[in-house]
Amino acid sequence: MTKKEKTKLLPLRIFSLGGIDEIGKNMTVIEYGDDIVIVDCGLGFPDDEMLGVDLVIPDITYLIENEDKIKGIVLTHGHEDHIGALPYVLKSISPPVYGTRLTLGIAENKLLEHRFEVQPKLFCVDPGNKIRLGVFTVEFIHVNHSIADACAISISTPQGTVFHTGDFKLDLTPIEGDVMDIARIGEIGKKGVRLLLCESTNVERPGYTPSERNVGRSLDDIFAKNTDKRIIIATFSSNVHRVQQIIDISARMNRKVAITGRSMQNIVSAAIRLGYMNVPNGVLVDINEIRRVKPENLTLITTGSQGEPMSALYRMAMSAHDKVELGAKDLVIISAHAIPGNEKLIDKIVNEMFKKSVTVLYDSLVEVHVSGHACREEIKLMHALTKPDYFMPVHGEYKHLICHKALAEEMGMPSNHIFVPPAVGHVLEITENGAKWNGTVPSGKILVDGYGVGDVGNIVLRDRKLLAEDGLIVVVATVDSQDGYIVSGPDLISRGFVYVREAEGLMEQTRLIARDTLNDCLDANNHDWTDVKNRIKDAMTRFLAGKTGRKPMILPVIMDI
Repeated sequence: MTKKEKTKLLPLRIFSLGGIDEIGKNMTVIEYGDDIVIVDCGLGFPDDEMLGVDLVIPDITYLIENEDKIKGIVLTHGHEDHIGALPYVLKSISPPVYGTRLTLGIAENKLLEHRFEVQPKLFCVDPGNKIRLGVFTVEFIHVNHSIADACAISISTPQGTVFHTGDFKLDLTPIEGDVMDIARIGEIGKKGVRLLLCESTNVERPGYTPSERNVGRSLDDIFAKNTDKRIIIATFSSNVHRVQQIIDISARMNRKVAITGRSMQNIVSAAIRLGYMNVPNGVLVDINEIRRVKPENLTLITTGSQGEPMSALYRMAMSAHDKVELGAKDLVIISAHAIPGNEKLIDKIVNEMFKKSVTVLYDSLVEVHVSGHACREEIKLMHALTKPDYFMPVHGEYKHLICHKALAEEMGMPSNHIFVPPAVGHVLEITENGAKWNGTVPSGKILVDGYGVGDVGNIVLRDRKLLAEDGLIVVVATVDSQDGYIVSGPDLISRGFVYVREAEGLMEQTRLIARDTLNDCLDANNHDWTDVKNRIKDAMTRFLAGKTGRKPMILPVIMDI
């Protein structure tokens, strides 16, 4: 073997198992030979078609099959869409996990709610640290975001540097900590970036994302003008800087602060414990003690900014919260943008609060939220700093990815150096000779329903949709197959189809059709009960569709004595 053959490089493979053509569920895999590194491990939330589903996580079939190659999971920051799937993924694979202090503090709280055969191995890093994972050298680089301790990830590989921005913005006046480490990103760009993976969430928005301090100034003004009201603020639980500003303003205004909502309580306690939040003595009060505080001297910080059913704000709006009853002397501030798809949920609780004569302020009325994601000019800055050979947009719906492609072309990148993934699981392969798509890996969505992971699939969702739309009819009959006659029934039980007392004629006709079909089968000596049930279902479906235009789920139950 020649020296040239010995040093021949293998292809570098990059693919996403989430965060492509969707918001959330972010997970990127980088593979070289026998080494794999995973960036982020996020979850998504169900859409309207996923009836009863709680969470959506990436399909990690490929990672399970190649577990021995995985050198580690590196986390960019502590948002649910980047760390939320960890408890489920770490039950199937057990690589070490690396992240900054707050990121791991939030992750640890989530992991405590689950049981593991192999205890997760978490390793804390600081921005600026480098770690060796197989052939990869991974560097954590400080960026600004709507949560503290966010990092971009620079990964040195035998085929060059892969730079993953994570979620970022350029905040020149951050609440705490430093400005994004532009100097270090520029140094990495000068040395050469083979591939840039850049988030695309706000790529359609022109200009720059406003500073978080803008929200503080706006909240200051609102508090000063509403000294006679109890103030309830709903925001993302992970926005530690926003919560810190609310506490600081409340303390200046001699208000006590109570926290409600489990995720808010968990993250605030972790942030205080790790030193990311500073709360003056005597300001925080337990939610159970708020009756001892005059309403005009109280601020409540709560979950529910997205209108989530069963969140603390939702329960307040629906008069179902056991500690808080909203009324005319309350001011509710929704300090968040609506995540696409949640607009109706938010409108629902806003309408309910207005019915209670509550004063409600939200982003379209006053500046009570700024995004944590980069707008176009900040994204351009990232491209200019890194000067990548190749580019793959990530973290966004397909329209965001295409818009990001156009931005990269504006920056002078050749279109054949830009790779927009058609969907999750498509593998980008980089060699000395260039980059190209090369195959796919198993990918998709795993649905979490209660304690069940993956046991709800398309067939179950189809059945749930059918039940929700057209209802259910159960047909119960007892037969004597030996003598070939019906002993009792058939009886019909209807749920969600029609109100039986008002449709007795229709139900009796349906019952007679089921009886006649069953008799025909018994007369033909047909004892294949699966076939008999299918014939009953078909006959009833044809009749009911013709009479009502609906097709309820029909479940025949036949007992043979």
